[in-house]
Amino acid sequence: MSEFNNDNDKKNNIKSTEEFPMSNYSGYNASHSSSYDENADTSYDYEVKTVYNTEKKHKSSKRIASYIAVGLICSIIGGTVSGITSFYILPKTGLFKNTPLYQDISKANNNQNTNNDSTNNGASVSASPTVASSGGLTVSQIAKKVGPSVVGVSTKIETSSNYDFGDSQEEEGVGSGIIIDKQGYILTNYHVISGAQKITITFNNKKTATAKVVNYDASLDVAVIKVTDANVTMPGVAELGSSSESQVGDPVVAIGNPMGLEFFGSVTSGVISALNRQVNVENSKTQTLIQTDAAINSGNSGGPLVNSLGQVIGITSSKLTGGAEGIGFAIPIDLVKPKISSLTKQMVVLGVSVSDVSKDDASQYNVPQGAEVAKVNPGSSASKAGLEVGDIITKFGDQTVKSTDDLNAAKSKYNAGDKVDIQVYRDSSTKTLSATLSN
Repeated sequence: MSEFNNDNDKKNNIKSTEEFPMSNYSGYNASHSSSYDENADTSYDYEVKTVYNTEKKHKSSKRIASYIAVGLICSIIGGTVSGITSFYILPKTGLFKNTPLYQDISKANNNQNTNNDSTNNGASVSASPTVASSGGLTVSQIAKKVGPSVVGVSTKIETSSNYDFGDSQEEEGVGSGIIIDKQGYILTNYHVISGAQKITITFNNKKTATAKVVNYDASLDVAVIKVTDANVTMPGVAELGSSSESQVGDPVVAIGNPMGLEFFGSVTSGVISALNRQVNVENSKTQTLIQTDAAINSGNSGGPLVNSLGQVIGITSSKLTGGAEGIGFAIPIDLVKPKISSLTKQMVVLGVSVSDVSKDDASQYNVPQGAEVAKVNPGSSASKAGLEVGDIITKFGDQTVKSTDDLNAAKSKYNAGDKVDIQVYRDSSTKTLSATLSN
């Protein structure tokens, strides 16, 4: 059975305003084979032999032989003179140029020259491999244009030890990211940086810098992080294109770090296999994605999917596993661009992990739809406001909440230090709590 994999293996299945679990990529190997090449040389070599008659001839008299020799000499001389006249003298005379024969020969020569010119022009155009039939860049040109804006995103996450000795374990992850401005803002997948205590950026010049999470949209699986080191110059900034202008069959290029930083900046190419593909990626959550056959592997997550003009049209995010090859997915950039303005603004934190209460669940258990609190972080805004595990958040400020997405959208409208009323359903009744948000 096929399943969808992402880079970081999370140990819980709850959705969250601060945490968004995603599952691991599995290894991926692709091979290509061909049984027929239309450009291959299909000519065959034939060995042609002339068969001589080996039967012996009777000798004739010398006189007959001399007559034959004279005749042959005369024929040769006459043919030579006639040929010279036909090919070099006659064509230059005005009398011959007025004949239909001359006009036919001239027309044929002109057509031949035209065909030769067309053939030569076609060869010079096709000699430069491009990923687009018109106005496109070559794959190498795309790599040079976009490559400097692609980074490696390394994360470290501390987890509690299974033993009660106060020890902790450190998990590491690697993904990719896209520099979107000179101030050091980097676009990536949320599942790449989820839960990270430390983030290190590796640039294409092998230099490194630390970064922090600025904001994210867990429902879309996108995040913005920012380089925090001083005096760091961005080696490149990506140009964002439009995914809505893409068509099935358009050539694309993926750039990222498959299987880790040892393969930093790997470039693969392919085509758009499908647009607006509805894909179930996590806990029956459906996303609208671009499907491509460009190779996407663990570590590519967060990297760009680029069109033939070198413009980012998607953020690579996942791939189909379970025996299927050449099926990768990217988040359409047109879904991301409207959110970049808010994603570059420092996020506010409530300090809870939540899960959706669907319409069916609400009907079955006779509770309202909303975001059910599964965990409250000690010392957080939620803890200080009195939120408890099991509470169903139904309203945040003046916005009705029926899902985690609704809660995230409502929370993004506030700044750190703002006070907000939170309506919750608890013990068959509705309560209103007041929280002061932080970042």
